[in-house]
Amino acid sequence: MCLLHIKRAPIISLFLLRIQPENMEGLRSKGCTTAETTHTHPLRSVQLLPIVPFNRVFALVYLCALLALFYHHLQRLLSSITLVSFFINLILFISDLVLAFMWSTAQAARLYPIQREEFPENLDKVVKRSDYPAVDVFICTADPTKEPPMSVVNTALSVMGYDYLTEKLSVYVSDDGGSALTLFAFMEAAKFAEHWLPFCRRNNVMRRSPESYFESNYSSSSETVEIKMMYESMKARVEHVMEKGAIEDEYITSDEEHKIFNQWTHKFTIQNHPNVIQILIANNKNKDVSGHFMPNLIYISREKSTSEHHRFKAGALNVLLRVSAVMTNASVILTLDCDMQSNDPHTLKRVLCYYLDPEIYAKYSYIQFPQHFQGINKNDIYACQFKRAFEIQPMGFDGLGGVDYFGTNCFFSRRAFFGGPSNFVCPEIPGLSPSHEVDKPIQSSEVLALAHHVADCNYEKQTTWGFKMGFRYGSLVEDLFTGYQMHCEGWRSIFCNPNRPSFLGHAPISLVDLLNQQKRWVIGVFEVGFSKYSPLIYGIKHMGLLMSLLYSQYVFWPIWSIPISTYAFLPQLALINQVRIFPKVSEPWFLLYPFLFLGAYGQDYFDFVSAKGTFQMWWNDQRIWTIRGLTCFLFGSFEFLLKSFGISTLGFSLTSKVVDDEQSKRYEQGIFDFGVSSPMFVTLTMAAMINLVALILGLGQFLKGSDSLEGLVIQMFIAGFGVVNCWPIYGAMVFRIDKGKLPVKITLTAAFLTWALYIVASFIFSN
Repeated sequence: MCLLHIKRAPIISLFLLRIQPENMEGLRSKGCTTAETTHTHPLRSVQLLPIVPFNRVFALVYLCALLALFYHHLQRLLSSITLVSFFINLILFISDLVLAFMWSTAQAARLYPIQREEFPENLDKVVKRSDYPAVDVFICTADPTKEPPMSVVNTALSVMGYDYLTEKLSVYVSDDGGSALTLFAFMEAAKFAEHWLPFCRRNNVMRRSPESYFESNYSSSSETVEIKMMYESMKARVEHVMEKGAIEDEYITSDEEHKIFNQWTHKFTIQNHPNVIQILIANNKNKDVSGHFMPNLIYISREKSTSEHHRFKAGALNVLLRVSAVMTNASVILTLDCDMQSNDPHTLKRVLCYYLDPEIYAKYSYIQFPQHFQGINKNDIYACQFKRAFEIQPMGFDGLGGVDYFGTNCFFSRRAFFGGPSNFVCPEIPGLSPSHEVDKPIQSSEVLALAHHVADCNYEKQTTWGFKMGFRYGSLVEDLFTGYQMHCEGWRSIFCNPNRPSFLGHAPISLVDLLNQQKRWVIGVFEVGFSKYSPLIYGIKHMGLLMSLLYSQYVFWPIWSIPISTYAFLPQLALINQVRIFPKVSEPWFLLYPFLFLGAYGQDYFDFVSAKGTFQMWWNDQRIWTIRGLTCFLFGSFEFLLKSFGISTLGFSLTSKVVDDEQSKRYEQGIFDFGVSSPMFVTLTMAAMINLVALILGLGQFLKGSDSLEGLVIQMFIAGFGVVNCWPIYGAMVFRIDKGKLPVKITLTAAFLTWALYIVASFIFSN
């Protein structure tokens, strides 16, 4: 059991207590930057969290307990009489060692967590609006069947509605699927924007995604009814086209539109097609119904060739980076997932509270906002909020050198894509330089010709794009790798977490979708962790110890599967065979285990509720942690191993954003969905069976008054804890009849493998 209890607790040493992070200069007091001290109207403040002293003291005490634990481990290893006992003790020792390593990586987040606050209401008192920087927004989509175009349209409309100078705002949509249906949806959105944007301004709408607004408790009026009818009409046309799979002639209203869609010939495929760049709205030409110019809206599908090695999302982002440089070259870039919609039209002003300070702009590569999700059920049964990754640990990152890049909700300085703060990498043509001034309209033939050129699939050959410039290649998790490389180059970053979420997205409501998504992440983070850029080698050299430890928490994330799998099976098999592998209740070493368990889980729970979580949410979070260890972590690690030996390769797979009604209903009721025959459910079901059998047999021994029970208390507790965590699995195996129940094939396969495992274990323990 031993380190099941310390899964996320911090580790600390006297050495680490003395380390002062480089990025903490001036962060202990409010009004710490130039922009604040030179004006009577502060733009931001920052302070250490008051929990820090307790974290350090508790971690020091906990470290002493850990050292005692490993001393006990070594004693047992050295005193092992049989090969079987030595093997068991060695497995437990290795598992605890892995957990202790992961524990130490999480520790750095507790040393200097900081909390920031911005005062955008003071912005106009400090700077003129004409001095606001230009902003380019990048939105990526790849498959209209998995990422419905209406969802992407709502994301684009929500940021087009920012309370900002329209002549300085441009929205670029990258369609890696090269779908005419997606382009049609955005052509419809451009027409609707003429009415939607002035409506938002007049009514001071906060949620400027039409879908989100009309799902909220909005004030009804004749104007609202009219705009809603327009939206529903647009939505119906787009969904009709999606259902038919083709754009009917009745929806093409001009010769210009005919010319645009004529690009989609029979030779045009997802894997092989020319680039498409279509200006849907130009901010120097198109006006809304109130006579105001609108932000730029530009559709891009990069050129693809079947002979090309595609760089997945990072490649699409680099194309956007180059095309936007040619067309608008804004100094600030926002990257957004296709379903992550703006929830606050004043977000850009919050960003300017930092970026209008020249010192901040020169040292900080990006400002990261957390991911918040709408549509999550009451108790978040799949732990989709990722509170630790998106809210708790980023504050610790921020106090050291800056938060990692989440892949969305992030405002970059364009300069950061061209080398470190003191090491500028000059692009191959002047038009791509961040200092280049665009002096021609985006519709001009020269600009369009150059934009098409830099979007070609062969453009990056014999260049440093993806390696020294732009978003970085080399991992499926290009977001984490890009942020990591920027920190290694000397950049810092900022975590901005206002009370009102700036962005809202949609989380997976299917367990198998969630696990498949994270299995891809497993392969991606291992590609970083076991490369020459590993934080344990490359990172320590360039970022220092603490930041490297924090990044190690992410890039070695999947090795949780080693201890989780060990403690899901080994103590239970030993209990079934009446073999003691932990101290007796009467032994002094016994007290160490409840202390470690209660201490770690207690602190973990405190962190969670401090981030506005509930007990039930926390319980589901730790349950999903166990489930991931037995499923996506385990299978993803194995897939990475095969890929490393050239046995298996993995393509980029999307998480479906399409919602099934029955599935959605089960999710709202808090019922787990196991309806897919995924191999990952086999190991999970095996663990559920082993824990249940072990607990029943252990209780049987208790009722008989067995003398050996004193030595099996910890093993019984682990089995009982496992059973409580596996409760949804038992219901899915036996009691449910809906489509989300566990498939019979999975249950039978798991039962057979569990029986085989029991036979093998019994043979081993008997010898």
